[in-house]
Amino acid sequence: MSEPQLSVRSARAKELAHALARRTGMPVNKLVEQALDHYDRELRQNPARTPADALWDLMAEGRRTVPVGTTSAHDDFYDENGLPR
Repeated sequence: MSEPQLSVRSARAKELAHALARRTGMPVNKLVEQALDHYDRELRQNPARTPADALWDLMAEGRRTVPVGTTSAHDDFYDENGLPR
């Protein structure tokens, strides 16, 4: 029984795989398995960050300098009728 096939239609991926296979002496299929295993371990150790993650980090960093109890209501700028003072 033969192994399932993986087809990647990328000239760059093919070029890299064959160049690394020549340098390491490993068959391309084993080289690709090892590279994917390595990438999987790396992602599990350092989960991918999204732009939203970076934004949350920036907000948390900025919030550290704001005195406790501060709100964003800005009630002091408006009178009892909601008009600017």
